[in-house]
Amino acid sequence: MKFFLYGLLILLSVGRSLAQTPDFSQVPGIIVAHSPAVSGLYIGSPSLCVLPNGDYLASHDLFGPQSNEFVRPNSRIYRSTNRGKTWTQIAEINGQFWSKLYVHRNGLYFFGTDKHHGNTIIRKSDDGGVTWTNPTDGDHGLLLAGEYHCAPMPFLEHNGRLWRAMEDAMGTIKQWGKRYGAFMMSMPLDADPMKAASWTSSNVLRYDSTYLNNGFGGWIEGNAVLSPAGEMLDILRVDHRKSLDEKAAFVRISADGKTAAFDVNSGFVPFPGGSKKFTIRYDPKSKLYWTLTNYIPQEVKQANTGKNPASIRNTQALCSSKDLKNWNLRQIVLQHPDVAKHGFQYVDWLFDGRDIILLSRTAYDDGLGGAHNNHDANFLTFHRIKNFRKKPVNSL
Repeated sequence: MKFFLYGLLILLSVGRSLAQTPDFSQVPGIIVAHSPAVSGLYIGSPSLCVLPNGDYLASHDLFGPQSNEFVRPNSRIYRSTNRGKTWTQIAEINGQFWSKLYVHRNGLYFFGTDKHHGNTIIRKSDDGGVTWTNPTDGDHGLLLAGEYHCAPMPFLEHNGRLWRAMEDAMGTIKQWGKRYGAFMMSMPLDADPMKAASWTSSNVLRYDSTYLNNGFGGWIEGNAVLSPAGEMLDILRVDHRKSLDEKAAFVRISADGKTAAFDVNSGFVPFPGGSKKFTIRYDPKSKLYWTLTNYIPQEVKQANTGKNPASIRNTQALCSSKDLKNWNLRQIVLQHPDVAKHGFQYVDWLFDGRDIILLSRTAYDDGLGGAHNNHDANFLTFHRIKNFRKKPVNSL
């Protein structure tokens, strides 16, 4: 009966949406993909890379009640041959989720899981993203069997190794946040990424309910980042619902990639937008770390006192730092005054000469009722920040 009623509701909603006219005129940026809320398929996990020939590739997965995210979810690949002005879908992969496109030594790879809390896998494409290998065993892309979590997080080359943060989802408390343990994967730069034996995993740091005065909800979506002192870090999003003053967790990784360690007294660091997914990259030219993050402006904090900071995603800000701990606001990149049904989130981005290019999982008006909510995005959008290094420095 429940499924019948749900199906009837979908049919009624489809009928209403067909009577409406799509209107994308107010959507910021360039639309790469659209999935209306009525479909029950929401756009997740934006990922971006630049091929050796200069083409851009974008990807996203599909989650939501009509997806197959817990069994065999789909991810889609798009190509732009004109620096992001237009996009064409070139592939759809069944059994790929939470994944990152990455070019390593001129090889194109797609790294993530095979489903929501699935095996850690990697695929390779030899034709620019049109066709992909299947992860069948430890010699062909099946890297870790079990339950794992990640997002399209950056890879980092350092000291002859390729580094990538991950989360184990096999904690004893089977709840979001609490089930996740932080760890780092790495491999020699000249090793084959498709072989499980190439990769080293650190120990897993499990959830501890006592952190943040018993307010710790979990850590996920870590960034592999080299500190100013040359130490490898896993910098993670932190779930802490008791405060709008957001934090990130700084986990230390040994030089050989085998040991992860966390100091609860110093490891939680104030970070703008730290309760949502963020990406940190170092720019050698400016000698600064840069991030795009769901920063919460002061006026928004005042209007949303008592809310979970992870639910506020209506601002996407460009910030920079010399030391990873003190951040400056450089530009509000995307913003909408509504918090409930508008969001710019899970941004993946790259340096592109003087510019930054980025993809956003965007919840926005589409003439068909808009997004289901700010989290369940209906658009994948592409944006360019021109001359990012010249943006004025403002204190947060």
